[in-house]
Amino acid sequence: MKKIVVTGALGQIGSELITRMREVYGADHVIATDIRNNGSEVVNNGPFEILDVTDGKAMHDIVKKYDADTLIHLAALLSATAEAKPLLAWNLNMGGLVNALEVARELRCQFFTPSSIGAFGPSTPKDQTPQDTIQRPTTMYGVNKVSGELLCDYYNHKFGLDTRGLRFPGLISYVALPGGGTTDYAVEIYYEAIKNGRYASYIAEGTYMDMMYMPDALNAIIQLMEADESKLKHRNAFNVTAMSFAPEEIAAEIKKHIPSFTMEYNVDPSRQAIADSWPNSIDATAAKEEWGFKAKYDLSSMTKDMLEKLMLKLVKNS
Repeated sequence: MKKIVVTGALGQIGSELITRMREVYGADHVIATDIRNNGSEVVNNGPFEILDVTDGKAMHDIVKKYDADTLIHLAALLSATAEAKPLLAWNLNMGGLVNALEVARELRCQFFTPSSIGAFGPSTPKDQTPQDTIQRPTTMYGVNKVSGELLCDYYNHKFGLDTRGLRFPGLISYVALPGGGTTDYAVEIYYEAIKNGRYASYIAEGTYMDMMYMPDALNAIIQLMEADESKLKHRNAFNVTAMSFAPEEIAAEIKKHIPSFTMEYNVDPSRQAIADSWPNSIDATAAKEEWGFKAKYDLSSMTKDMLEKLMLKLVKNS
């Protein structure tokens, strides 16, 4: 990768991926784009362009302007938001993806877009969900993700486009605030533990979902994009995961550092229904075998790092 354009650069993944990739490839080689300018470091520490991903011509012009050879498409509505606004989600998530794939095809860019465990559904095997299995999601977000996986496969087979992707679990970060996902509770709980010493979980006790700490997710994207293309059999939807836990388990881990922390439950039926349709745990064997994926953080080491970093962040911003 020499010149990289990233859409949705101010979102949960993008805001950290831009910083990480600028460290690796140089600030001038990573062009951030988003529909808004929030004045953040992502905007100010390297090239930045305003971009509405539903405008294919504008996207084409930006990628061509910077002579980019890589397009990373992150712009999307997440699961809970997409379920509340399904038509908007389809138009943005799928319209933006088609535009990005067309730009990559026309300008011969390497291409990455993330998928999600949301691509699975109630009929998918719940435990150690295989790489290749039935995918019949019951949410608009899941429908978008399955459609996106198939579309990226099509562009690879039909046009020879170098498309790559990961099925991310819930992503946990101390940098960016949650963005409307079903797994957001696993970020919110750390903030509330530090600020208020208590948290009301909208996900029910005993609900297991796969999770990953953001540093592992960023490294996985870069590692996959740098992987030898000839060794990739699956390309667009590698299962990746680092841990699987239920709300009470993350609460117990937090109590090791904040003994007075308490948690109660105020279950949101809509988000709980989404969570119940997803796997309890997934099998990442294909990613390990085809390009050497390996997560560094587990629940214990992530919790320690999250609390330390969040405490510093909250003190700094107070």
